Amino acid sequence: MNHRLVIPIVFLLMALQPLAVKAQQDKTASSPNIIYILADDLGYGDLRTFNENGKIPSPNLDDMAENGVKFTDAHTSSAVCTPTRYGILTGRYNWRSRLKSSVLSGYSTSLIDQERVTVADMLREQGYKTAFVGKWHLGWDWAIQKEDPKANKDNLGAIPQVNYAAPIQNGPSTHGFDYSFGFCGSLDMAPYVYVENDMPTMVPTKSTISVDEKGIWRRGPTSDDFVHANVLQDLTDKAIDFIDQNARQEAPFFLYFPLPAPHTPILPTTEFLGKSNTNMYGDFVMQVDDVVRQIRETLKRQGIDENTLLVFTSDNGCSPKADFEELAKVDHDPSYTFRGTKADIFEGGHRVPFIVEWPAGAKKNSISDKVICTTDFFATCAAITGYQIKDTEAEDSFSMLPLISGEKDEEIREYTVHHSINGSFAIRQGDWKLSICPDSGGWSYPRPQDIKNDNLDLPDLQLYNLKEDIGETNNLIASYPEKAAAMKAALKKIILDGRSTSGAIQTNEGMDNWKQIKTIIN
Repeated sequence: MNHRLVIPIVFLLMALQPLAVKAQQDKTASSPNIIYILADDLGYGDLRTFNENGKIPSPNLDDMAENGVKFTDAHTSSAVCTPTRYGILTGRYNWRSRLKSSVLSGYSTSLIDQERVTVADMLREQGYKTAFVGKWHLGWDWAIQKEDPKANKDNLGAIPQVNYAAPIQNGPSTHGFDYSFGFCGSLDMAPYVYVENDMPTMVPTKSTISVDEKGIWRRGPTSDDFVHANVLQDLTDKAIDFIDQNARQEAPFFLYFPLPAPHTPILPTTEFLGKSNTNMYGDFVMQVDDVVRQIRETLKRQGIDENTLLVFTSDNGCSPKADFEELAKVDHDPSYTFRGTKADIFEGGHRVPFIVEWPAGAKKNSISDKVICTTDFFATCAAITGYQIKDTEAEDSFSMLPLISGEKDEEIREYTVHHSINGSFAIRQGDWKLSICPDSGGWSYPRPQDIKNDNLDLPDLQLYNLKEDIGETNNLIASYPEKAAAMKAALKKIILDGRSTSGAIQTNEGMDNWKQIKTIIN
């Protein structure tokens, strides 16, 4: 053996080893598993990591924040659930769809057009195995045999006759998901039927209703395998099964996991009853925190936690059903220091907790105060996987990747548009926020109906400097009319261009009868 050759070869192998490790790290960072956990009606102030005075223990989410990036100025695209879900999956503002206000019912048809590319479509094209588990609430097409003569199917109380032995159409599988398990509306909206891979798992044989103030759900068909109090854990078990089945596969996976909690019916299981020392809502929040524990422990057990991008957020602010007065008795405020609740144009309606944990690619124990929106998920996944977004895709999505990785610490969006339950608009630029309405646009006082009923004399526009007035108490519209005019003009352009990102002008649906924009574009 030529010993003179051994030493150079050894040194060559030693030199190449770091390059091989780096190549593997680059491959890992470019194709992480992706899990998006979306809580339902969870307030910004409900997690202790966001609220130093919070009274509800949230140890698992607190730990997730310490191991990742916490965004303190994150917003949903709407102050209610259906529209926000549309924005997450499409990267497009919800009000560009046919839905200009409110939410869908459990019997509504699909809100997402079949030709529209979703983040699941995009990731599947990039080689991902995709799954939806949870609350859909974006409509799908049931096999309706007879409409409800008393109400349109978009009405939350409607109960049309459905052939539950037939598959649904235009559901998750149409929009990019290889596997799906969940239900169509909210947990308080009929029908109460699980659908797996487009097929109802059981034909409902009974009708149920709950009139308890916190545990309320509307009357409707209910399958024997659908027990309201068990749904949160049922879904978690399905999510864990999907992770276990795909953790060791060659292809990375994407799991969209929208929870039905802590939305009504507020039904914490026995294990969590009384655990928060607040009220039943607080107990339910703790159960949501435990869902995160189960997912994170599954990732660690499978050895894939380092290479998984885990997102946790909420679909809007906290609902009044949590009982703010009851929680105030223990000095807990789900809206933190913000004005308003779910449904409102005020910050409490759409500013939400947002955490990203990704050990292989994200900074640890870091805080970002940059403005982000839930529509930004599409562009972020595109940036991670190297996908080139087309002009007809993700029109309102900006990549959060530089903020997640710590590569940059600067704003990714100049403007962010907010939307309330009644279709009222607000636009954010830096510290400034302009609301195109005199009221909350939702459920907090002054509600739209309060303007008339109480003969309130309020300006048509609201302008706030959030840096100086986070509680939105001092309307500066009279002092800065030029600022308001400039922001209103920017909103008009964003609406009419069909996009807020750069690219070719696109069209919005339902422009002809869109009453909420008349005061903006005229």
